Amino acid sequence: MIDTLQDFTASFPEFLQWFGVMIIAAIPFVESYFGSAVGVIVGINPAIAVGAAIIGNIISMLVFVLSAHGIRAKATQGKAAKELSPSRQKLKARFDRYGVPGVSLLGQLALPSQITSAAMVSFGAPKNQVILWQIISIIMWGIIFGVLASLGISALQR
Repeated sequence: MIDTLQDFTASFPEFLQWFGVMIIAAIPFVESYFGSAVGVIVGINPAIAVGAAIIGNIISMLVFVLSAHGIRAKATQGKAAKELSPSRQKLKARFDRYGVPGVSLLGQLALPSQITSAAMVSFGAPKNQVILWQIISIIMWGIIFGVLASLGISALQR
């Protein structure tokens, strides 16, 4: 899969490869972290690769959060809460335990930001708080993986 993402990004003209990184970073499970790494591996300046990956991931996450917020608002209008499925109960328990900051910062270790952010909004978390903490998390993970990829490339070139 990583090879496919690298080939996709490298297929763009050099001056547009950042756009390929932005597109792949919008894909759930690729996110800003793998997007940053792919961009660096393809040879894009690390700052540009990380920036493009972060922007792509944030745009995708915003679509999910705003959609989930709109759907939740319409679905819960004048209705009582429904019973949660076992998997959603597990996710809700983590949300209750760690709150929006904890789930945003650590949730990407298990699930994509798009899924965790939409789930938090569907549980009733404030949309703006979810967006803020998801942006912080996306930036943090994108930078970490961009730096790690840069260090790995530097080590291989020695």
